[in-house]
Amino acid sequence: MDRLKCPSFFKCRGKEKVTASSEDFHIRENDENQDRGNWSKKSDYLLSMVGYAVGLGNVWRFPYLTYNNGGGAFLIPYAIMLALAGLPLFFLECSLGQFASLGPVSVWRILPLFQGVGITMVLISIFVTIYYNVIIAYSLYYMFASFQSKLPWENCSYWADENCSRSPIVTHCNVSIRSNEIFQMNKSWVDANNLTCINGSEVYQPGQLPSEQYWNKVALQRSSGMDETGVIVWYLALCLLLAWLIVGAALFKGIKSSGKVVYFTAIFPYVVLLILLIRGATLDGASKGISYYIGAQSNFTKLREAEVWKDAATQIFYSLSVAWGGLVALSSYNKFNNNCYSDAIVVCLTNCLTSVFAGFAIFSILGHMAHISGKEVSQVVKSGFDLAFIAYPEALAQLPGGPFWSILFFFMLLTLGLDSQFASIETITTTIQDLFPKVMKKMRVPITLGCCLVLFLLGLVCVTQAGIYWVHLIDHFCAGWGILIAAILELIGIIWIYGGNRFIEDIEMMIGAKRWIFWLWWRACWFVITPILLIAILIWSLVQFHRPDYAKIPYPDWGVALGWCMIIFCIIWIPIMAIIKIIQAEGNIFQRIVSCCRPASNWGPYLERHRGERYKNMDPIQEKLHLAIMSPYASLDCQVFWAFYWSFYFFFKSVSLLRDYYVPHSAGQFHLCYVN
Repeated sequence: MDRLKCPSFFKCRGKEKVTASSEDFHIRENDENQDRGNWSKKSDYLLSMVGYAVGLGNVWRFPYLTYNNGGGAFLIPYAIMLALAGLPLFFLECSLGQFASLGPVSVWRILPLFQGVGITMVLISIFVTIYYNVIIAYSLYYMFASFQSKLPWENCSYWADENCSRSPIVTHCNVSIRSNEIFQMNKSWVDANNLTCINGSEVYQPGQLPSEQYWNKVALQRSSGMDETGVIVWYLALCLLLAWLIVGAALFKGIKSSGKVVYFTAIFPYVVLLILLIRGATLDGASKGISYYIGAQSNFTKLREAEVWKDAATQIFYSLSVAWGGLVALSSYNKFNNNCYSDAIVVCLTNCLTSVFAGFAIFSILGHMAHISGKEVSQVVKSGFDLAFIAYPEALAQLPGGPFWSILFFFMLLTLGLDSQFASIETITTTIQDLFPKVMKKMRVPITLGCCLVLFLLGLVCVTQAGIYWVHLIDHFCAGWGILIAAILELIGIIWIYGGNRFIEDIEMMIGAKRWIFWLWWRACWFVITPILLIAILIWSLVQFHRPDYAKIPYPDWGVALGWCMIIFCIIWIPIMAIIKIIQAEGNIFQRIVSCCRPASNWGPYLERHRGERYKNMDPIQEKLHLAIMSPYASLDCQVFWAFYWSFYFFFKSVSLLRDYYVPHSAGQFHLCYVN
């Protein structure tokens, strides 16, 4: 009987026993690190990294940037910026997380003075996570709305107004009322009086596409501005709840469960993009669209413009998700001797090739849309929300079998967003894991679900009638300068202060010794080229700053002030934590600063067998939680805990104070209340 083999789905429980110390199934018997756990397979990690890096921006931002910056010519600065800025930072963060087996906050044992950089990364990830799941909720809503025989935005329906039209609308024209007397009159007046316009005298204005009015009037129920909050749009709130339930279900076992989900969510978008490309290539006008994207319409003279190079660097930087903390968090679950160098190359190239590939699928369909509407491709191309929820749905509505293609497209957006969201939440839970490992072992499921619940509640403001303004505000402020500042300080701290050569020695402990010529390029980028590029992008962004607006509706003063508060509350912990570390150190001010610029005594590989001669004197790494509670500022754990606590306390307090300056008006607006 003992020779009988049970099916593989029963056998796996015997193979992957849960250790006695792991009640949450996060750690398996064959894991190298029995405290934190490891990825079950190398492919789990690679697909998770690809899913994190490849997001919505690859589909709705890169194709537009390519078209707008010279077409195929844009790929030259894009590839150069990948080599100079994207790949060096990506490799650095993967190596950092894998070497210490720590998340984005605790990993700053490497340089205690800069621990606030890790807190900044996590805080920004929290803010972005709030609104990113709202975008996933939009995709869910559109996917569900597509399960009809006709797409609801295919024609102007009961929700449309008189401006809804795919063709230009006549607003005025000349009419002859009396003999030899010609007047220009409003078209509605002309129709009401049964008169006829004189040929050639019509005055046109562009109509609003049915998909545009559906997006604003039905999907969002968009209010007139951020001042007019309105009510919670119930169906968007339900979609947001569903999105968080999906995220929570995928992450309840940490990387053990999310590592399996990504086999579908990371691969499925490529299947859909291939299907859309094949379908788009068979349509009339597809070749014209692709020509505008990356073909005969390419304009190499654009390479002389600094704006093109800035756009290439910015797109690479944000597309690879560097300095968000997620790369460090995901890499921290690797086995110590994993080849993080080859992983970085594979993921970065996959991300960039995906962006290029997505552009063909997008522009082939947009080219067909321009063909049947008699417009130029430049007149139908959009970016961001306008591409995903207006231009592309409009194009899909004009295809035979539109509902099927629409379901595919929005399901692809859903899976693209979920991958990135998984990694963002894993960044948060990894931070908690590092700060309170014993608590996380026993309560991983309730803590993970609790994080999802809190973030869902915080995101409800983004599904009100003014929700799109909040989404755009958080994106405008939080997903910009804070990340650039964190990346610049990360390079300065690790390469210039900790020491680039010392960091290279750390990497060689994992992947083996390399010849000096191997590191020549990485040294050049880490020490000089990448920091200069990031500083240039930061300065350019600050100089080019403009007040945010959405659909040409400007934000109120309190909204702009709130945006600044968001980014300030994210980055202020960099100087605060530096001051705390200096105060806690001993000696005069110079000695204290020097002490804080040295690695902590517990910095090094997590497991003793990996420390070798270089880290043989490393102190035990676990600090006791009860000491942190007894002395709130005595330990790393509690310092970070109070940093997060006070950060959110002061942020929400500032929101309240800002709104107190604005009193409700009868029309639903808010006006500044001047106090004598």
